[in-house]
Amino acid sequence: MTTAVNVMPTPVVVSWSGGKDSTLMLERLLDDPSVVVRALITTVSSVYDRISIHGVRRSILRAQASSLGLPLHEILLGATSSNDDYAAAFAAGLRALEQAYPDIRTMAFGDLYLADVRQYRETLLGEHGWLGVYPLWGEATPALARYFVRRGYIATLTCVDTHQLAPDFAGRPFNDALLDTLPMSVDPCGENGEFHTCVTDGPIFRTPIVVHTGEQLLRDDRFQYCDLIEGMDTEPMAAGTFGR
Repeated sequence: MTTAVNVMPTPVVVSWSGGKDSTLMLERLLDDPSVVVRALITTVSSVYDRISIHGVRRSILRAQASSLGLPLHEILLGATSSNDDYAAAFAAGLRALEQAYPDIRTMAFGDLYLADVRQYRETLLGEHGWLGVYPLWGEATPALARYFVRRGYIATLTCVDTHQLAPDFAGRPFNDALLDTLPMSVDPCGENGEFHTCVTDGPIFRTPIVVHTGEQLLRDDRFQYCDLIEGMDTEPMAAGTFGR
């Protein structure tokens, strides 16, 4: 007679950008009985008070975590950060996670196919005894993009690399109409940095986050940002408040 062995699910922390790939990755993990998601961790510009790269307000980030019902941990960066600065901040973030969750040594990422990015993460994690998991790795990005829309998620493009995509895509909703008009050279999930998104509603969110688009700003003669403003707040952004 064979005795069943109960295998405890692996506790995982999710690297959360607030965008669509993070959302799909989290959805995949929540449906996986072999893991249990304990928390989100996000890199935040302490100077600009926004999610790094995506340029989304910290208040919206925290609203996302609240709607998802998950604790949020933040890695704080300065206005400009070198690779060494980032590595030091990341290491401090891992130490904080270890104190909060002594049983966790696994972090999940929404990366899709960039091997150099994955290797960089693996190196950083490995230096501190952590492992990385990549639930979406290798999946076809056109299918993932359409699946995201079909599932009923709501997202907005908050940052566009104008060297790869026209600046007027900033502020547009991520939907079938947008996917139909993307140039062939642009990955449908923006995996090469063509654009970044902010998700405000969908199946894994308990309540929608009401936002509207605000002012736009071009930084570094390259990155077109569109401000998202929560609720009925009409406060404009101050000049230069979008940080990377």
